[in-house]
Amino acid sequence: MILEESIPIESVHTLLTNKIKTFFKQAGMSKAVVGLSGGIDSAVVATLAVDALGKRNVHGILMPSEFSTFHSVSDSVELAANLGIKHSVVSIENIYSRFMIELKEFFELGKWHVAQENLQARIRGTILMAYANKFNALVLNTSNKSELSTGYGTLYGDLAGAAMVIADLYKLQVYELAGYINSKSVRIPKNIITKAPSAELRPGQVDSDSLPEYKILDPVLHALNDEHKSAEELISAGYNKTLIDRIIKLRKGAAFKGLQVPPVMTVCGTPLVPEYKCI
Repeated sequence: MILEESIPIESVHTLLTNKIKTFFKQAGMSKAVVGLSGGIDSAVVATLAVDALGKRNVHGILMPSEFSTFHSVSDSVELAANLGIKHSVVSIENIYSRFMIELKEFFELGKWHVAQENLQARIRGTILMAYANKFNALVLNTSNKSELSTGYGTLYGDLAGAAMVIADLYKLQVYELAGYINSKSVRIPKNIITKAPSAELRPGQVDSDSLPEYKILDPVLHALNDEHKSAEELISAGYNKTLIDRIIKLRKGAAFKGLQVPPVMTVCGTPLVPEYKCI
């Protein structure tokens, strides 16, 4: 797909598991914690962590809210069972409600704002960091390159962690890696792979509400990020100008976040911006 032909998917799996092993060894740490959302990204990261560190050294935390669907919880529980890892369930519903009460002067009653979505992500980041701090573990970040390229992530929330495991893989590549992981036995539940990706931060939310569909977005991002094509070149090649302008605007708006994210475990050795910390 987007991966360079010289880097087969099985090598990506080996590379990332080895990088996790090395990162933890250098840090003098052995335990990892991963937020399990019921989505493909956290499922792949949790599986890679188990393959690198062993199931006894990986803990999953489910943090459902009032906006979480039933299957996001059930899929995460099934994933944890398949991987043989322990998990905790920490509902953020009451925590979020308390925040909204205390911050009522900042919000207009009955009118939704993206700040409420980011607040949920930051509550979850705090819970993960609290667990890591208490139990001497490292938080493994689950953001992918498509999200990172377009700013589809919350600073101090779902962009928090000790290292970004799949931040050099586009969303379509994450699905490809999940397919490889399941090629010998089903470890990642089928529903996690087939359902529409969603952050579940507001009722009925799906990623395509905020981003072009990944089958459209990822090839453009690959051309911009990794092939260093210009917008003009892509438009001349036949891409829709409105689409390219939208993606360029998202990339520019996301650039400042790249200066504040954890180290990225690279696959192709091409960070999004030179300032990214890569390992």
